[in-house]
Amino acid sequence: MTHFYGDANAAIVKIEFGEIRVGDTLRFTGHTTDFEQRITRIELDKAEVPFARAGQEVGLEVRERVREHDEVRKVS
Repeated sequence: MTHFYGDANAAIVKIEFGEIRVGDTLRFTGHTTDFEQRITRIELDKAEVPFARAGQEVGLEVRERVREHDEVRKVS
């Protein structure tokens, strides 16, 4: 996780490997963060997209506060 915009409830996440899709569930963990959430929206360059692949940095709508350096993992 690279950044959080509190006013928009948006997390900026760099995809390091694989891909994520709308409908996937992600787990956000960190020093004070621990929750799972189903992805309902992914944005790339301010445009809504259905998926994101390794190497891309995307915006995700989140329901809770996340922090820089929190880990984000796809739940199988």
